[in-house]
Amino acid sequence: MNLNITGRHVEVTPAIRDYVSSKLDRVIRHFDNVTSVAVILSVEKLKQKAEVTVHVRGKDIFVESDDADLYAAVDSMADKLDRQMQKHKQKQSDHNHEAIKHQSAAEE
Repeated sequence: MNLNITGRHVEVTPAIRDYVSSKLDRVIRHFDNVTSVAVILSVEKLKQKAEVTVHVRGKDIFVESDDADLYAAVDSMADKLDRQMQKHKQKQSDHNHEAIKHQSAAEE
């Protein structure tokens, strides 16, 4: 997995980098075929924003979150990403089960 963390109008310190990578590791463990992850942390006046794009085989998943605190924005982003990753995984497994059902019905 290729992890890229970028800061817009904010310096990405080692503490922030470790925090973001630990949150993303928790989410990405659900999925085996994640090719790359791009995280953008930005500050706009009083709003801290965290965006992430996860490239998995067949789909790009984008999530953004904003809050008054950067760490809270990263937490919210990780929760949203976790839900979307589980939803995508469920869709894939449902699709695979449907294909198996149709294949076994065609063989009979």
